[in-house]
Order: sequence, then C-alpha cells, then structure tokens
Amino acid sequence: MLTVADLSRTVIVGNGGSGKSWLAERVADLIDVQAIDLDMIHWLPGGYNAKRDPEEARDAVRKLAAADRWVIEGVYGWLVQEALPRATALVHLDIPDEECVENAQARGLRRGGDEASHAALIAWIREYRVRQNANSHVAHAKLFDAFSGPKIRLESRADLAAQIGAAAANKVG
Repeated sequence: MLTVADLSRTVIVGNGGSGKSWLAERVADLIDVQAIDLDMIHWLPGGYNAKRDPEEARDAVRKLAAADRWVIEGVYGWLVQEALPRATALVHLDIPDEECVENAQARGLRRGGDEASHAALIAWIREYRVRQNANSHVAHAKLFDAFSGPKIRLESRADLAAQIGAAAANKVG
C-alpha cells in the first residue's frame, strides 16, 4: 500500500476511462494540490482538435514536475516520462478495456468534443492493449516495471476506492 508520504509527487497512468482523473483528484485532495491532467498539456485549448507542439508539452511537464508536490495523470507515456525522474509514486490503472469503454461512454462528451471525436475516443480506448506506442498498455507496463520507487498496479474500480480509502485513513496531520 502507498502511504500519503509516498504520494507527494504521484504519476497515474492508464487507459482512457480507467479512472485516472477520479483517482488524481482524490490523491490531490490528500496532499492539498491540484491534479494535473496531461490532456490539458497535450491538447491546445478548445477541445481535441489541435495538439500542442511536443517539445512545448514536454517543457511544460518538466516545469510542473519541478514543484515540491503534485499529481500528474494521463495516458501519454511520452509526457509521463518527463515527470517520472521526480516522482515519489507511480500508479498504473490496469482496468479491463470494456470497463474503460463503459466509463467513457457514461461520462459522455467532454471539453468541447462532438459525437465524432467521442466515437474516435471509444475506438482508441478499445485499442489500448494492441497499440504499440507510448500511449499503450505495453508502454505503461514498461514504465511501471522500470520505476524503482513505490508503485502499485490497480486492476479494478474497487481497488481504486480501497487504495484511496486506505491512504486517507492513514493520513497524518
């Protein structure tokens, strides 16, 4: 189990719809910071139509990761790599793909998205375990395996709730 002390600089990775944002918000509440969603760094304002310059996005993550405390969550392994050298904990949400699809469908459209972009997101979520890029299950598993600090792999929504409940119960001060 991760302790609140372990969570001072936490990275959370996983598929779309896995609960990254939900967990990040709860961890951020525990350590009294705002959660950082890598979607807000990867995409330019206004939706999911235009990507930020990759080097600009990497620089933004490095600057955020220089802080004393933070929670960074996202699917973008290539951005997560910028924060991992300063991370005190890594959480891999290894939730079944169909559960992720159901979660994404239940939350509906987000951040100015339309039906077409939502359908593309659902298709992308379904491809998580077959993709072979930095935003895939295999890439997240490699990040997890290589991380030498405290880490945990959670495989269900119940695991998420139990882990955050245990950390909150053990919070000191």
